[in-house]
Amino acid sequence: MNFSRIVSQKLLIQENRINREALEEIFHMLMVINPSVEIYLLDPTGKILAFSAPKGKVRRAHVNLKPVNKWLAGEMKIPFLGDDPRDPAGKKVFTAARIPDRGKLQGYLYVILSGEAYDSVAQKLKGSYILQLSAWMIVASLFFALVAGLLLFALLTGRLKRLANVVESFKGEGTLKQIESVLKVGRYKADEIDRLALTFKKMAEHIEAQMEKLRMSDTQRRQLIANVSHDLRTPLATLHGYIETLLMKEPRLSEAERKSYLKIAIRHCDRLNKLVDELLELAKLESDEINLTREAFNLNELLLDVAQKFQLKAKEKGIDLATQVSPDLPFVNADIGLIERVLENLIENAINYTPEGGSVSLNLTLEDQNISIQISDTGSGIPEGELPYIFNRFYQLDRSRKNESGHSGLGLAITKKILELHGRTIEVRSVLNSGTTFAFRLPVSTPA
Repeated sequence: MNFSRIVSQKLLIQENRINREALEEIFHMLMVINPSVEIYLLDPTGKILAFSAPKGKVRRAHVNLKPVNKWLAGEMKIPFLGDDPRDPAGKKVFTAARIPDRGKLQGYLYVILSGEAYDSVAQKLKGSYILQLSAWMIVASLFFALVAGLLLFALLTGRLKRLANVVESFKGEGTLKQIESVLKVGRYKADEIDRLALTFKKMAEHIEAQMEKLRMSDTQRRQLIANVSHDLRTPLATLHGYIETLLMKEPRLSEAERKSYLKIAIRHCDRLNKLVDELLELAKLESDEINLTREAFNLNELLLDVAQKFQLKAKEKGIDLATQVSPDLPFVNADIGLIERVLENLIENAINYTPEGGSVSLNLTLEDQNISIQISDTGSGIPEGELPYIFNRFYQLDRSRKNESGHSGLGLAITKKILELHGRTIEVRSVLNSGTTFAFRLPVSTPA
């Protein structure tokens, strides 16, 4: 039924008075059609004359007629929004009809299509929409968290798998070529996998270093056996030859010849004894079986006593053995027996490699809280390329192999090990055709 036609059939305003009966009939009819509507009777200026809303709910006295006239003229587009009499600032969807009387406009019937009940339902629907939207957002968040978790899990397990492959590779090949691929590059903070990889890397590097030491030790052991065999074979063969000669030619040898052969045999026996003693001594030093007995002693007196032992040997070779010491030097704190062995090795080594007419000097000087010991010779010197190896066991310069000095190649190795047990190092300086100087320091017993 057409809304404007219904209104035109009823005279709602007669002689400037509201036709209550006709108005109530219109209100009843419209409420039957749509109970949710609210009806307002307006005069030609938009003033509210009557309404179907509960009392006290209407807060406007006038309704703006511009939207109403536009709608009636067909100029207004959907949605049709007009003033809400219940809300001074609100807008509502509406419909309207003119109230004519003999061709003259008497007012308007203004119908709001949504009241407070509709607003409550709309709010509920809106709340339901927000609830649905929230539910979708929660589902999307859970899905995103699941995907992110799977990606993160794949990332972590991927690095762990690579680390496991590195461990297996190290187990099989014994190398760390792939360990860097597990470590993160360019990150500021390492995580647990990085720390695990770094720990494994350090452990593997330590194992590799130990394996390298074992390989070097095995190489040195083989070299030691070869050197010992060589050094023992030479004097044994010589000794065997002279003794065999004595047995075979004894009736035809003169007294002087027999004495000469026996002296040579004794000399080679002494060489063998010395080599065996030095081998046992070095073995004890390297196995830490020797305990240092530190005590305070006069280094001046010890140096003079040791030098006295080699005066005769130096005189026989025409070498000047000189000592330069100061009587007021303080005592040193060390193992006197082992330091005496060090001095003997260095002085004997200097005399062996100094040609006839040369000199060997022994100097003691005070440096801070240490006494510096220097043994210098005027020999032919040591080539620079051989200096790093002279303290190795059985290492001998080529020229020493050409003579029969009896030098075993263990003296400097024993010297270095004794000083290491004292927490000291030995230095060597050498110039070809000028000489060599060995130096080390011992701590004074009391502050100087």
